Amino acid sequence: MRISELSRRSGVSVTTIKYYLREGLLQPGRQTAATQAEYDGLHLRRLRLIRALTGVRGLSVSTTREVLDALAEHAGDTHRLLGLALGSLRVDDEPAEETPEAAEVSALVEELGWDVHESAPARATLAETLSSLRSLGVPLDRRTLLPYARLAERTATLDLDQLDGFTDPLEAAERALLLTVLLEPALMALRRMAQENESARRHPSQDLP
Repeated sequence: MRISELSRRSGVSVTTIKYYLREGLLQPGRQTAATQAEYDGLHLRRLRLIRALTGVRGLSVSTTREVLDALAEHAGDTHRLLGLALGSLRVDDEPAEETPEAAEVSALVEELGWDVHESAPARATLAETLSSLRSLGVPLDRRTLLPYARLAERTATLDLDQLDGFTDPLEAAERALLLTVLLEPALMALRRMAQENESARRHPSQDLP
């Protein structure tokens, strides 16, 4: 396809596509003339993934390039592809700083029997959250988190079920990214609605309609 067709099918402007080509995010097409090139389905899939990484995850162009390079390096490893696309794995594999809270997160992961990389950003996020809560006088520990973790397991199963049938790793990575990032506000809304429902069940009020 010509660049105009690639633009139409991907929803990305020709100007932006040329910018991605200059920055090395998108591989050059097959040259057909001095100023013309043809593009294929691989360009379309990669362009959609670039748009998802920059638009949905909000990554910078330089970080997107790093992620894409890492994806190319691990093209045959679907698990790592998904982790890199979603941000659940770091590109540099640097482990998180060891703190008492980080050690507690590690103990929780071990108790759950989860296979979570030591450099996973979510480990650091969870440790920082525990630290913040404790500084505010809310001594949350891994025992409190355990039932929430079990619920998260069920959610993760539903998430990965949505990827069944995608044989192309790049398509699976794009789909996972869109489902995970864009679905998170909906999951939070469902939680708030469920909390309201549970509160109404436990504390009936005559004032609300």
